[in-house]
Amino acid sequence: MKTNLSNEHKNTINLIADIGGTNIRIAQVTTPPKANLADGDTTDINISDIETYQCKEFASLAEVLAHYIEAKALANFSINACFAIACPVDKDLISMTNLPWQFSQKELQQALKLNSLTFINDYTAIAMAIPLLSDNQKVKIGGGTSVAGKAITVCGPGTGLGVANLVPVSMSGKKQWHCISGEGGHIDFAAVNEIEQQVMNFIQGIKNRVSYEQLLSGYGLEQIYQALLFINQGKEMATVNDKLAAKEITSNAINGSCELCQQTLTLFCNVLGSFAGNLALIMNSQGGVYIAGGIVPRFIDYLKASDFRARFEAKGRLSYITEQAPIYIITEEQPGLLGAAAFVLQS
Repeated sequence: MKTNLSNEHKNTINLIADIGGTNIRIAQVTTPPKANLADGDTTDINISDIETYQCKEFASLAEVLAHYIEAKALANFSINACFAIACPVDKDLISMTNLPWQFSQKELQQALKLNSLTFINDYTAIAMAIPLLSDNQKVKIGGGTSVAGKAITVCGPGTGLGVANLVPVSMSGKKQWHCISGEGGHIDFAAVNEIEQQVMNFIQGIKNRVSYEQLLSGYGLEQIYQALLFINQGKEMATVNDKLAAKEITSNAINGSCELCQQTLTLFCNVLGSFAGNLALIMNSQGGVYIAGGIVPRFIDYLKASDFRARFEAKGRLSYITEQAPIYIITEEQPGLLGAAAFVLQS
């Protein structure tokens, strides 16, 4: 949601923030006037004056932002702000899930005397960051070549399974990226072999419906492990002692100490490949498919050794689309600021 006030000042500052449940990172961003972000021109984009604050130290978002503005002596500047936040932003009133912060976007803008204020969902920020990523902030998996100006898709197993798409648009003769977000992680899961069918049957026994998120998330990893444990040992229900957290499953699979954990992570990688390939078909994502989130960057080499890429490409007579599409794992740890920067700079 974006609101504007009249610009009464000559000097303008672009203020960005990535607001999480624990920390908030605030910074300023500038770029040369001729830079075209839609064409991937990241020349001299400068994110500066980055400060990280603990949210619990402040009573409200307005308080921490006012603190930053005062500390950086920005009160006499015209401030255009874009903040990435992990909650819905389509209504004026925002209530944060993991913090006792509730505020009106309009009232916040007025209180801080901002020229413009835009809140974007954290996943929109991740998507907007993609055109700005350098080779050092992503890892390519397999073949394919990115085509400039074509649709880009991003999905991210984490707490849930986020999905978003970037499409190039022209506004008043200016090229820019437009993010189309949705709830793609909740589409119905489709098994492609017998073991995946058995896993799906197990999850159906404990859930009303099986979506891809039921497998491709932190708790999804745990459910795959429980399903394989049941399948391999014939137990009606695993005991508490048999349960492992997602981090334990991943670690045990990588170090080779648990065969069942390896089976779990391998199935996770293969299903992720099929899901990412489905997304590539939906958008014809010749600009690339990107994997975000906090899970996959932990085991990139394991992912490469799995059938992830083969499953991504295995789309029958339309396999030529997925064979041509490159896949990247986003390794940038804090893409939220970068995405907020991209959003405010092209606005």
